[in-house]
Amino acid sequence: MGEKSAKKKQYILDKARGVFSEKGFKNVTMKDIVDACEISRGGLYLYFSNTEELFLEVLSSEAREDDDEAIDAALSGDASAGDMLALFLKEQKKEILRKKNNLTVATYEYYSVNKQTTKNNPLKLQFDTAVRIVEKLIENGVENGEFVCENPVGCARNLMYVVEGLKITSKTIGISEEAIDRELMYVLEGLVPFELNS
Repeated sequence: MGEKSAKKKQYILDKARGVFSEKGFKNVTMKDIVDACEISRGGLYLYFSNTEELFLEVLSSEAREDDDEAIDAALSGDASAGDMLALFLKEQKKEILRKKNNLTVATYEYYSVNKQTTKNNPLKLQFDTAVRIVEKLIENGVENGEFVCENPVGCARNLMYVVEGLKITSKTIGISEEAIDRELMYVLEGLVPFELNS
């Protein structure tokens, strides 16, 4: 694919992301994407044959960052493991609270109908990457004496399940920023050594 084609495809993906975040997955048609991109129907079909293919490419483009690079970035710098974990959770909290350009509803709509259990599921890849980042941060914190944890991968998985639950809650029944902080702190309190907690 030439540079011009690659730019056009990325333009379509960027516009489609906005459409999916606004309308969800099931209500989006190819006409919606054509209108948002201000291109011909044929122009769109050169790149994507249906909304499912387009949506999966939008999700994949978000998860494309190499897992190892993401983990290395999370552990780089002079900050402590606790500070890095706090920064990671701050970004997760922003995503939970984000109103515009948020794909949470569309993603859950898609996966509630299309049960993908393959290892190429972009949602699973994002989740697994986040678990590995948190696991490495916890392991680093245990080595430095910041955290106490016998099962870093179990704690990391639990934390990311809480984050996913908060994402759904924010889009369905609503949740306050204070409630998000409280739930995340509840999980994190289990990592802090008792003498630091008192």
